[in-house]
Amino acid sequence: MQQRKPIYNKTAAGARIRSCRERLGLSRQRMAEQIGKAEKYYADIERGYCGMSLETMIEIAGCLGITLDYMIFGESDRPELSEDSKILLFYLGNCDEKKRKKAVELLKVYLSE
Repeated sequence: MQQRKPIYNKTAAGARIRSCRERLGLSRQRMAEQIGKAEKYYADIERGYCGMSLETMIEIAGCLGITLDYMIFGESDRPELSEDSKILLFYLGNCDEKKRKKAVELLKVYLSE
C-alpha cells in the first residue's frame, strides 16, 4: 500500500509560524530581525503569500524552537517543549556567548537551591 505524501501548504505553515511566534510573545518586527529578513517578507511568510528558502525555514524553526516537520507539515516525532522552555531557548539562543554562559550559571545557582 502506498503511503500518502504530506502536502506543503504555505498558508497552514504560516499560521503555525505565527502561532508559535505569538506564544513566545515576539513581534513580527523582532522575529524578522532575528532571522535577518525584512518585516514585510516575514509577514508574507506568516500569511502564506510566499514560500521560503530552506535557509529561512531553518532560521525560523531555530528561533521558534520547533522542528521543520512541524513547521511545514504540522507533524513532529519529538516531544513538544513547554512554552517556558521555548521562551528560555529563544532568549539564550539570541544572546552572545558571554551573556549565555552567565545566564546558565545564574540558572544553575537559582535551580540548585
